[in-house]
Amino acid sequence: MTITESAALQIAKEKETEKRTISSDTLETEIPKPPTDLIFDDGIPMESTKHRRYMNVLIRSVVTLMESRNRKDYFVGGNMFIYYSSQQVKNKDYRGPDFLLCLNVDGEKDRQGWVVWEEEGRYPDVIIELMSPSTAKVDQVKKKELYEQTFRTPNYFIYDPVNADFFQGWDLTSGKGYQELEVNEKGWLWCRSLDVWVGRWEGIVDDQKGTWLRFYDQDGSLVLLPEEAQKQRADAEKQRAEREKQRADTEKQRADRLAERLRQLGEEVD
Repeated sequence: MTITESAALQIAKEKETEKRTISSDTLETEIPKPPTDLIFDDGIPMESTKHRRYMNVLIRSVVTLMESRNRKDYFVGGNMFIYYSSQQVKNKDYRGPDFLLCLNVDGEKDRQGWVVWEEEGRYPDVIIELMSPSTAKVDQVKKKELYEQTFRTPNYFIYDPVNADFFQGWDLTSGKGYQELEVNEKGWLWCRSLDVWVGRWEGIVDDQKGTWLRFYDQDGSLVLLPEEAQKQRADAEKQRAEREKQRADTEKQRADRLAERLRQLGEEVD
């Protein structure tokens, strides 16, 4: 190789290095950083007090369910914004599901909302929308498409607290998108992500009678609210105490009869 060729090769290498450096610097400049000035409250309340009650019942039920499974690696919330793109933030296109559940995440982390880029790209595993006449079209079309195509949320349910007959659910199937779930003989829908049934339950919660959306375990038993579970434990303890008292009373009566019999036979009884 001549001196001229060697010099030309060296110059080419230096230009390539400079090109890579410029490209790297340009790339670092062009990649936008995630926004930090996020809004977590737009001041718009839920549709009604009834919707809020129904949301809270779902959240409190999950707390009991996870405690029974000794799990803390989850986040459950309601009426909270989900941030998933910078463009969404710019457009102020807020998305706040009425109920969301994220599994296998840091359950001790304090959150005002769900920010995907702060959660290692994780999206909710279960979303439930409590529908109303003003949100019906959005819940059934726009949000369903978002949860299916962008979030890839495995299970999505819609329930109307005012019209309990309206209840739908979908399961995300690989290659096919959302497939509508079929109800079982009790009218419940299976939630694969949580391994529970989702179904209606008529009863009183917080002094309010209604047809609530509740969770049922694989055996069909109702997943209790924390206060219901506490009452159940208290009732069980009361029954145990009553059985123990009854047993003690029976034992005392037997001892008294035996003592009386011995006295009749002339035996001295202490």
